[in-house]
Amino acid sequence: MELSELRREMDRIDDSLVSLFTQRMDVAAQIADYKKANSLPISAPLREREKLQDVAKKAGTEMENYTRVLYSMLFELSRSYQSKRCGLHSTLYKQIVESINSTPKLFPQAPMVACQGVEGAYSQIACERIFKNPFILYFKNFEGVFTAIEQGLCQYGVLPIENSTAGSVKKVYDLMIRHNFSIVRTFRLKIDHNLLAKSGTRLEDIREIYSHEQAIRQCSAFLETLPNVKVTAVENTAVAAEMVSGSQRKDVAALCSHACEELYGLSCLRPSVQDEGSNRTRFICISKKLEIYPGADKTSIMMVLNHKPGALYKVLARMYVLGINVTKLESRPIPEREFEFMFYFDLETSIYSEEFVQLMCELEELCDEFKYLGSYSEVV
Repeated sequence: MELSELRREMDRIDDSLVSLFTQRMDVAAQIADYKKANSLPISAPLREREKLQDVAKKAGTEMENYTRVLYSMLFELSRSYQSKRCGLHSTLYKQIVESINSTPKLFPQAPMVACQGVEGAYSQIACERIFKNPFILYFKNFEGVFTAIEQGLCQYGVLPIENSTAGSVKKVYDLMIRHNFSIVRTFRLKIDHNLLAKSGTRLEDIREIYSHEQAIRQCSAFLETLPNVKVTAVENTAVAAEMVSGSQRKDVAALCSHACEELYGLSCLRPSVQDEGSNRTRFICISKKLEIYPGADKTSIMMVLNHKPGALYKVLARMYVLGINVTKLESRPIPEREFEFMFYFDLETSIYSEEFVQLMCELEELCDEFKYLGSYSEVV
């Protein structure tokens, strides 16, 4: 047969498939009505397993796996359609609605904010871009920021979560598993790392450079040009500048923000030494209670999935069915739980959309543990 003839035959089959699919969804709707009238759950795992085994057997050896994938997607579509038809609203969704109604329309201007590091840290710069006149309390490490929020010492906290060059800040992700908080806003900060040292120091005099591990990774190409220089990771880029300023040595330097030059009385040996000119770090602004401000079009969630083939696929398939874009997927091991992982998702969807409502009402049934981290807008 000619290609054109084969395509016409394919079109004929597709017409039949579309007709049969709509018929199947009509029956799914009737099943949903019955389940709602009789207070039955939407999900029927035993029925699905039996059905998968049956259709895979009927398809034959060569088509077995393809058929399983096809019907797994059909099941996701059916469950999603049935949930929508039943109009189920979870406890979580009710909490989200309450938060939308109770959160002030104007984002806070001068709150107490927790940041990691010292004056001149990138977290401070991000904080002053997010808030108009923040009162900042500094903490030695990221855990101190989370604890300050949980204990009510500060209303908000600002933390780096990922960098366009060096990737995720894994320490923050690990702490997100252990602490309770909500994300209320995110911000992308342009990062310029400068090599600062005491006045009169030359580049060839430098024998050791201090900075945060993320900044070190972001400047790897420049550091490779200094093979005889020791690179030491410290807890913060501004702390690195403070160490150089307070040191008696004349052969040390720091990779840090331009703001640290004036703050700590240092001189710039080399400006903008990061590998990428478009280097940006994304910061999250967290709070103790759930706050959802107008315009929220991004959502973050965390979940633990069961150890079964296709568990992650089912979650992603449900998001795909609803047309929700996943902008980030991160997995981190859960402390003291062997081979168990927490999955972190950033989603792009308006909180006012029907798709968002449906997803929030359906996700808990797809995983062993589920945590809604908040919906927010991002400042650039």
